[in-house]
Amino acid sequence: MRVTLMAAAALAIGAPAAAQDAQPATFTYGPVFTEFGPVADVPDADFAIPEDASFHVAFDVSQPAKDGKLNRGFESAARFINMNARAGVEPMENRAAVVVHGPAVFDLLSDAAWAARDRGETNPSAAAVREMIDQGVRFIVCGQSAAGQGVAKSELLPGVEMALSAMTAHALLQQQGYTVNPF
Repeated sequence: MRVTLMAAAALAIGAPAAAQDAQPATFTYGPVFTEFGPVADVPDADFAIPEDASFHVAFDVSQPAKDGKLNRGFESAARFINMNARAGVEPMENRAAVVVHGPAVFDLLSDAAWAARDRGETNPSAAAVREMIDQGVRFIVCGQSAAGQGVAKSELLPGVEMALSAMTAHALLQQQGYTVNPF
């Protein structure tokens, strides 16, 4: 009993010192997207990215954004681009495609289509999606989900692509060398 109490006391005294060494990471934006897609620097990473690395990653997004927020799946793609660009991967070797299905297709509506559905004046994801498209990120909508949700291609943000289905889009992207991001 005495040994247990002494061990517990030693841990309690040592814990604050250990906690002081481990500081939470600071997440910042950029270098590609400066208002979304926050990342932390990892200076002690030992799983090195080869100098000639080339990423082609597909993100599968089916969950809609929380009210008034940027869709989390879209932000994950932005984070991927920011973190790898910050690590030295050239922008044109750091490609992302976002395959959108289910109720998340609404997060790709133009502001007019968003407002017409009584969701508010502006789509909270629209500005980020436009910026991502301008940087080469592909947004591909599942045509089956769009049909099921009553969304026409003409209601989507400019630059958003319509596929026959999300399954078809993922199969074709894989043939083009894209891997699917598991989160």
